[in-house]
Amino acid sequence: MSDPTALVPELKDIGGWLFRATGNHSVPRSTIGLVHLRAGQIVDSTYLTVLHSTGLRKAGESEERIGAVAAWRDATCFTDAERAALALVDAVLLPSPDGERVPDNLYAEAARHYDPTALTTLTIAIGQVNFFIPLALIGKPLPGRSPAEQWT
Repeated sequence: MSDPTALVPELKDIGGWLFRATGNHSVPRSTIGLVHLRAGQIVDSTYLTVLHSTGLRKAGESEERIGAVAAWRDATCFTDAERAALALVDAVLLPSPDGERVPDNLYAEAARHYDPTALTTLTIAIGQVNFFIPLALIGKPLPGRSPAEQWT
């Protein structure tokens, strides 16, 4: 795929605005990174998984926690707030046998850990990674290389 930002330059602005919207410090950057990593795992995107695990490493996240994201439900290394955030991204991206993606009890659990601004920010963070999933899956960027290095 050609560089999507060259074809649709507004994409850089959209990405920048989404990053700024999630950078209001109401949700720890590490939690947002864990959510983005989980989304990459769910959609089987090696590019997103490598991108977000690398970002978490650079931010000082432990290998134990990065490795445990795939099996977060059984992992003991996440806080209750992080578990609620990971449950939300799972609910949004994984089919539900009951048909309801985000049941009231899950929302209530997340709201217990995040104030309204933080919960909105977390919701935007899930939307942020979801916005880029089609580019990662259709464009097939190479893992471990920035878009600038590979899209011409």
